[in-house]
Order: sequence, then C-alpha cells, then structure tokens
Amino acid sequence: MVKLAILLCIGLLCQPFAVLAETKTERPNVVFVLFDDMGYGQPPSYRADSPFKTPNIDRLARQGMRFTDAHSAAANCTPTRYGVLTGRYPCRIGQYGVLKTYSPPIIPKTRLTVASFLKGQGYHTACIGKWHLGMNWVDGKPGTENQLPIGARMTDGPNALGFDYFYGFTHARNIGSVIEQDRVVANVEGVENQPLMIKKALQYIEERSKEKKPFFLYFPMCPPHSPIVPASEFEGKSGMAGKEGKYGDWVYQGDHILGQLMDALERTGQDKNTLLIATGDNGAARRPYPPLREAKSSIYEGGHREPFVARWPGRIKAGSVNHDVICLNDFFATCADILGVDLPANAAEDSASILPALMGEVDAPLREAIINQAPAGLAIRQGSWKYIVFRNGNRELYNLKEDISESVDVANANAEVADRLEKLMQSYFDRGRSTPGPVQKKEFELPFGRSAEKKRNKKNKENKESSSKKNKI
Repeated sequence: MVKLAILLCIGLLCQPFAVLAETKTERPNVVFVLFDDMGYGQPPSYRADSPFKTPNIDRLARQGMRFTDAHSAAANCTPTRYGVLTGRYPCRIGQYGVLKTYSPPIIPKTRLTVASFLKGQGYHTACIGKWHLGMNWVDGKPGTENQLPIGARMTDGPNALGFDYFYGFTHARNIGSVIEQDRVVANVEGVENQPLMIKKALQYIEERSKEKKPFFLYFPMCPPHSPIVPASEFEGKSGMAGKEGKYGDWVYQGDHILGQLMDALERTGQDKNTLLIATGDNGAARRPYPPLREAKSSIYEGGHREPFVARWPGRIKAGSVNHDVICLNDFFATCADILGVDLPANAAEDSASILPALMGEVDAPLREAIINQAPAGLAIRQGSWKYIVFRNGNRELYNLKEDISESVDVANANAEVADRLEKLMQSYFDRGRSTPGPVQKKEFELPFGRSAEKKRNKKNKENKESSSKKNKI
C-alpha cells in the first residue's frame, strides 16, 4: 500500500512535466524567401531616401526584426545558395563562379542540407523558384542553354537533396523552361515565369494548411535579377521614370510576391507559427548604393551586405533592429537550434545559430568571425575589422566602424590585426570548419595568389573530376 502511494505521488509530481512536454510550442513552419540581386540600399526600410518601393519588405520589418549587418557568403548567385542550403562556405569547394544550364550538381547527395535535415525532423519540404546549384540531365545536354525541351528529365536536383517537391527553373538564362520535380513541363515567356512560381507557392501554402505536418518552403525568386520582365500589371507601379522605371517595376513585383506569401500565411492562419525570413543572395548588379562600396560580384560591402528581415509572431519582437554580424549560412544552425537538435559533425560547419538574436537574448557576438567571397578573393570580418585577401596576392584592411565605405586601406598601420585575421582565416580552412567541433577534411586551398597553392587547387579539382567520371561509368 505504501509503495502504491509513493508511485501515485511520483505520478502526480511528474504530471506537470508531461503536460509541459505535450503543450510545448509546435515546430514552426519555415519560409525562406531569397531575392536575387537585391541591393542593401534598395528597400526604404534600409535607406530612407531609396527611390524604390518595397512596401512588403518594409511591412515585414515593422512586424519582425531587421538586421543591419547581414551578409551572404558570396557576392554572386550560385555560391550563396550553396551556403544557404549547406551551412558551409562555398570557397571550401572552390566555387567562386556561377553555374550554367548543364552544370553538374555541386552539392553531393551524401551532404546534409537544411532541407534533408528538416525532412528528417518530420517536415514537408518544397523548393519553388530558381535552383542554380546544378543537376544532371539524363540525355546529356537536351535543347539549348536557353531552352530545355518539354519532357527532358534530370537527376540529382532538389529532390535528391531533401526537397519533397520542386517547381522552378535551373537559372535565369533559361527562365522560360519550367521544371516540376524531375521533368521539364513547360516553356513559357520570361514574363510568365514569376506569376507561375508564386501561383504554385500559394497553392502549396494552402495545401499545407490542411495538414498537421510542419513545412519548409524555400522560395528563391528571380527579381530583381535579369531578365527584367515585369508583368503588365506592375508596369509603372514603381513610380520611377526613365530607364530605371522598368527595373523599379521588377523590384516592385518581387516585393509584391513577398506580400502574397505573407498574405497567404495570414489568410490560412499559419502566420502565427511560421518563421518567415526574407533576404537577398548578393548585391544589386552594376548598381552601387553609397555609402557601401561597389555592387554585385565585389568583395567590398556592396557585394554581400544584404537586407535580412525575420518575422515569427509572439517570438520575435515587432519593429526590432539587430546590429550583430550574421551570415546567410546561419540559417541551417538556426533551424536546428529551434528544434533543439544537435547537428552531426560533418554538417553545417560554417553555420552559427542566430536564434538568440531573434529572441532578443544576445549578450555576446553570435560568431567569432565570418568569411565572404567574390571572384576576386576572400574577406574575413571580425568585429569592425575586415581583412581582404585577393587572388593576385594583394591584401587590404578596413575598419568598418570608422569607414563603412572602405575608402582607406589601413593594413600598413595595423599589421598585427591583418596578420591575426589572416591566421584565423587559414585556421578555418585547415580545420575544415569555422564553428566549434571536430576537424573536417580540407577540400580546397585558400586563393592567396601563391603558385604552390594554385597547383594544389588545380590538382584537387582534377582529382575530383576524375573521381566523378569513374562514378558515372
């Protein structure tokens, strides 16, 4: 009888904990919207005198948190997307340029992506929009670089990397060839593409609202990247005159697409339990916005500092602003942190969770440093210091707190800082990671402009290509 009483007491004591476990906040839906070539100075919420209209980015900023020092891993398309999905710096595989229509995939099926991770945690996953990470075509090179024939089939694309559903296109050059899952299903005019993408995304959100299973939607859009093809309903909506008018309308259409996603989440009642992030993959093409120096493809701030806005009602404080240095790579670790799941040692090696920042609980830097890249070389950022290593061997150092425009190279006057940052960058490569954890294999050397390292990079690349050919035989 005494034993029974003790067991009953233990049961009563444990009951509150069981209830807490059962009523724990549901796993949030996750929507990641990636603008293409969105300059930091384009949304008025980032630059008050901006001539562009982005009412929905600005609305999202009012409803959530706006980051002022967020960076893409790279200053151009393909490498940044590699970083977003793998949580890994693209320079680790030597990916500095962008892929073409027939380029093979650069993410091996054995590598964990944020999509395959979330899928493993019970999420339904979808990629709708521009892929630009390569795929293998069953018939070699069907069609042309600009148009793929209907029925052409590919492998090793989004479905092989954790996405349950894919509807999109390879990259901007053949924006008219629409792929669903693993087949080309339509060839349309460029102006028709984005309306098709958002229509499919809205259908997806509607469908998921009828399911209990959480979802992850990765929506990489085309605006404001070329081709600049605003739909007729957006012509003149930007209010911008002259040659920039059409481009402004394209920016406005991209922003409107974001607004449609926001409205769909609210209409279906899913907004309350959805982490929505909107950002860009790199700076605007050939459009610098002072005080940041240069634009897309540049290692300077205009090439990779991005608007980054996040909303999660009831969790992220509305109208808040964060000045921490973050990287788009951090998306992966953040998702894992939200779910309370430890990532394996060989995944997301360059991803640090920004969940503390989103919750307003930051009392120290979120990461030790970040690395950014451009075709010309690499940069490492720590605090206010930014150290650049160019492929030709040149080095530059800037104090962004005092010189956001990167107008005065202070490397000679701060040799110790430059040396410390170069050694830190080298250690990140030698360890195969920039986050705490076991050392990982180094695949590529730093492009420091030294002949020995160039030879090793070439040899590594040749070995990888030879191995790839053997695997296909």
